[in-house]
Amino acid sequence: MNNNLNWLYAFLGGAILGAGIAILFAPEKGEDLRNRIKDMLKKKGLNCCDSELDRLIEQLTEESDNK
Repeated sequence: MNNNLNWLYAFLGGAILGAGIAILFAPEKGEDLRNRIKDMLKKKGLNCCDSELDRLIEQLTEESDNK
């Protein structure tokens, strides 16, 4: 019985640790990432609207999926 409890505690501890690490390393929200991309493009002298940025991201996604 005690051995089973140790396995259960080890499993739960690993699950909690894994969930915490996943939250810490999770990517940014899409909106935040798009704003960062727009800011970087503006610094380079390229102004684009949201629809242009959406098309650019869609194109890049398709190109990465094809590779």
